[in-house]
Amino acid sequence: MREDAHGPAKWSPVRRQDHASEVIARVHLDPDGDHLTLEHVQDVAPILERNGALRRAPQKSDWGRHIATIPNVILLRWMTEDGVNLLGLPSAEWGRYIRKKLDDPDWRFLRVDK
Repeated sequence: MREDAHGPAKWSPVRRQDHASEVIARVHLDPDGDHLTLEHVQDVAPILERNGALRRAPQKSDWGRHIATIPNVILLRWMTEDGVNLLGLPSAEWGRYIRKKLDDPDWRFLRVDK
């Protein structure tokens, strides 16, 4: 247990800054000055490398099986392209949506279970 100016400190989790999940938003003003473009940027390499390692590792059970780690910029892209608020979907609908996306050949590389 650690101590601070107020006496013994209670347990608190160690917080780790995860730069792999950090999404940076960049705003670009078009030369005409009338239009903005919003660009989202994320370093997805660590996530994709971890997915590759998980894909190569044997999974011992189907229960609680890890299926994919999806970078936040890809979730943002899906929401924009499909006009879907993924954060507002009920869990069953969320599951169907994600399953459909991960079964698509364009996004299958995100899976770690196949």
